[in-house]
Amino acid sequence: MLIKEFIQVLRDKRTRFMLFGPPIVQMLIFGYAATLEIKHVPTAIVDYDNTQASRDLISRFAASEYFTVHLLPVDQRQIPMLIDRGDVTLAMQINAGFAQNLGKGQTAHIQLIVDSSSSNTALIGLGYVNQVAGNFAQDYQISRLKRLSPMMVSGMPRVLLDHRPWYNTDLSDRWFFIPGVIGNLIMVMIVNLTAFAVVREREIGTLEQIMVTPIRRVEFILGKTVPFFLIGLLDSILVTVFGTLWFGVPLRGSIGVLAVGTILFLVCVLAIGLFISTISRTQQQALMTAFFFIMPAIVFSGFGTPISSMPEAMQWLTYLNPLRYFQEILRSVYLKGVGLDVLWRQMAAMGLLGLITLTISVFRFQKSLD
Repeated sequence: MLIKEFIQVLRDKRTRFMLFGPPIVQMLIFGYAATLEIKHVPTAIVDYDNTQASRDLISRFAASEYFTVHLLPVDQRQIPMLIDRGDVTLAMQINAGFAQNLGKGQTAHIQLIVDSSSSNTALIGLGYVNQVAGNFAQDYQISRLKRLSPMMVSGMPRVLLDHRPWYNTDLSDRWFFIPGVIGNLIMVMIVNLTAFAVVREREIGTLEQIMVTPIRRVEFILGKTVPFFLIGLLDSILVTVFGTLWFGVPLRGSIGVLAVGTILFLVCVLAIGLFISTISRTQQQALMTAFFFIMPAIVFSGFGTPISSMPEAMQWLTYLNPLRYFQEILRSVYLKGVGLDVLWRQMAAMGLLGLITLTISVFRFQKSLD
């Protein structure tokens, strides 16, 4: 069965490419496209003040990498059309008397209009605006005090915050995403391969021919799963090496710990793929069922959004997701360099989930053969 499955998988050029080509392509796409950073937010600014202070504020936004000030409309009535067409996300209006109020030590109001159809972009963009405006107000206030009372400025107490990021000193979100992409690619590949393998045999009518041979059902199950386990292991090594070398993500932990976590995760996803094959009669059904599982699994793994931000009921559901534990293992081994003394809980959880899921899948598989 092992030899038959390997011959069937590897004899087709297209299948060989699909096993190893798409993981590399998807790693490149996700590695460059998946990001949590919001940069170059299209911005329009209406300046009714036209003073040195207002131009200084506009120049700070233009010089920031987070904003692209490519529109300076002369009338505020142009703003709704610009936002409706999607030309800008932020629109700022500086009213007349802005510099005059600052000179008097009074509050100078700025109107900010945000396209909140993309709430994440709007929230992050507002944070950037507050940061730029706050720095401008602080610098202007210090400059004003220097002109009025230089001695007061020299004796003014300040609080300076020293940032010290651990494990990811440059705060690169690519270092966060690449280990997560590795887990997602392994799960998608192995679940689909395992689910389709058995369904394909049933669909073309060869399953009955195999079952009338002297082969036992345990041997049939091993013959269908072990090849994909080995292929998954090879794909895991491929995407791990590629992600590490191409994107420069440091692998600070033990390769042995990473290998143990990968093997336990492969057992879990193999069992899930086998279970999908027992409840599907056609490859189309297997595809839809696998999609139904894969998408929630990625969302509940904490790949893109923190699990702590989810509703409490959803957080409990994440404990049934093996991808959640594998994501924690990947990021901890890659970035923190921790070992089994820290990750044994995640390892034990994946081992328990794999054992339960594999037992249910094998039982279901035997019943489906009956």
